[in-house]
Amino acid sequence: MSTASHLSSSPVALPLDQQVVLVTGAGRGLGASIARAFLNAGARVVVNYRNSVDAANALAAEVPERALAVQADVCDAEAVKAMLATAREHFGAPVTTVINNALPDFSFNGDARPNADALTWEHLEQQLKGVNQGALNAIQAALAGMREQGFGRVINVGTNLFQNPIVPYHDYTAGKAALLSLTRTFAHDLGPDNITVNMISGGLLRTTDASAATPDAVFDLIAANTPLRRVVTPEEFADAALMFASPWSRAVTGQNLVVDGGLVKD
Repeated sequence: MSTASHLSSSPVALPLDQQVVLVTGAGRGLGASIARAFLNAGARVVVNYRNSVDAANALAAEVPERALAVQADVCDAEAVKAMLATAREHFGAPVTTVINNALPDFSFNGDARPNADALTWEHLEQQLKGVNQGALNAIQAALAGMREQGFGRVINVGTNLFQNPIVPYHDYTAGKAALLSLTRTFAHDLGPDNITVNMISGGLLRTTDASAATPDAVFDLIAANTPLRRVVTPEEFADAALMFASPWSRAVTGQNLVVDGGLVKD
């Protein structure tokens, strides 16, 4: 049996070059790498940004026929709905694939983090709201279009700090832990609609805007403790997003894949 006929016997599994992909927080850092990976795979991509207008427009200009930069704060549900409507009008098709990457203002700087004595509810609330409300808004805004297509892919960006809090970023890790819970419960709810929901949990990436404040000694320590003896790059992380969105992962949902060079075994 050919691959094509085998896939055709299963629920709809759109190839990457037929998907319309929303990447939140795609103006810079990891989000830009993910957006570029999907563009390289032939997808149409919505490059969402909040403040990074120049960087987002520059990225979209690399493949102008298949990329669209759209400003929206993912914590604003109405702005997210408007963004998806704009994308549908522009591409002539609804968003099929949502990558929840947007991160509230945060820097991986262990010296500046709030420790257990200084941590406040406001620290936690900022991350819980930014990470989970943003993801919730993006998923809910895309559901009607996914159901219309009979196909949907949601990929949430997590962290390996659940398993290995080598630096205890209490607020950031709490937000991402809650997102893992939503990943698994949404997978259960949306599976009958042929919508899969998965998470990719990276470690410290070399290098993004968020990790720019991390000392080289920390990168070197992490690299020395991975089987690959190096720190994962944003481009390598983006490869895993392509996998979860592709037809090859059509039966995979509710999973958390750790992509950190083997540092953590989930």
